[in-house]
Amino acid sequence: MLEPNDLPLVCIPLELPPPAAAELIDFLHQLTAAIERHYVGELHRYYKERDTARRTADTDNSPF
Repeated sequence: MLEPNDLPLVCIPLELPPPAAAELIDFLHQLTAAIERHYVGELHRYYKERDTARRTADTDNSPF
């Protein structure tokens, strides 16, 4: 598994003309959407397991 310091640094230009900024943001949205589509099954399983564990912990700690 990657450690935080193993990740590449991302350098974002500080000054972009508006059309270039719009293109960059559009690209990042498309990249995020592609990653979410690729990992949709894993995301659903993760959140389902996390919610189940949270409900179980809440039930176990219930005073009633």
